[in-house]
Amino acid sequence: MGGAELSGRLYAEGVRPLLSRQMPAVVHSACLIGGGSEVLGFDTARSTDHDWGPRLQLFLTPADLVASGERVRELLAAGLPGEIAGYPTNLVPVGERGTRHMVAGDGGPVQHGVEVTSLDAWLGEHLGFDPRAGVSTHHWLSTPTQRLAEVTGGAVHHDGLGQVHEVRRALAWYPDDISRYIVACQWQRVGQEEAFVGRCGEVGDELGSAVVAARLVRDLMRLCLLIHRRYPPYSKWLGSAFARLPVAAELIGPMVAALAATDWRERERHLVIVYEAVAGLHDDLGLDPRVRFFHDRPFRVLGAERYTQALIAAIDDPAIRALPLTGAIDQYADNTDLLTDRRVVMPPQFGQQR
Repeated sequence: MGGAELSGRLYAEGVRPLLSRQMPAVVHSACLIGGGSEVLGFDTARSTDHDWGPRLQLFLTPADLVASGERVRELLAAGLPGEIAGYPTNLVPVGERGTRHMVAGDGGPVQHGVEVTSLDAWLGEHLGFDPRAGVSTHHWLSTPTQRLAEVTGGAVHHDGLGQVHEVRRALAWYPDDISRYIVACQWQRVGQEEAFVGRCGEVGDELGSAVVAARLVRDLMRLCLLIHRRYPPYSKWLGSAFARLPVAAELIGPMVAALAATDWRERERHLVIVYEAVAGLHDDLGLDPRVRFFHDRPFRVLGAERYTQALIAAIDDPAIRALPLTGAIDQYADNTDLLTDRRVVMPPQFGQQR
């Protein structure tokens, strides 16, 4: 059973009946969003070895959280069934890293996986801003795509507050101009390195050529996800998300072949197939998707900067059109500690909301 389905069972069979009987006046929303492979639908049997199990977020109003939050937690600890669909509801911290494992309970209070909080607090912690108050250009460009995928993925079991769906709609995808800008900047990354596969190989640096090719494949995978209006997840799930795209069946073969090649000419030959196929996804721009030589050098490239320029020219908002071609945070930074700590990239006025 996938974690999202298990979460729904936890709510339907455990959480909701308890609240309906014991605390019917407490309005709540229940969902599975945020971190975890099950939120993106990538969990497997391997995922169950830690930080996986019957869990969900239970959002109360800020006032109810103060007045009744602890009582709700105690009610769940005392009243949840020991198992849901055969999985223990007792999630016990194990080891110094703070991971949790499913362990059969001893009949005492359940160390449950229900996070009782307010939507305000959760958004402040996870995003660093509240989309219900509007999403600025700064918010869009400083929020990692992994975080956006975590808020818009998963499942909403019940939205009594009427606000979780509002948040998810607000973040479903970038506004058109920002989407064009981010895709343009992704093409810019490709254009900056596509000639280096051949240039490295020409001087006998096959290792350097292979490294550049790997970077290009990664950028092209992310580009395809962006073109298909999917938030690219972080590295562990990038290939899995890419494989779900309609274009993946055509591109996975040449991408793998480019990575496996030991000669730069062979590497370039496979990349050319990928370049032209991805360029074909932009037939609305009216550009020639065929490769050409890089100036007077014998390296075949798409000339990806053509796509950057065409997309930038299609942006209506002059403020966005004038932005430097560095893009959103994932396009110029890949440090995990930076991308997972919202306090680093959010100014004080967009800081933690408790």
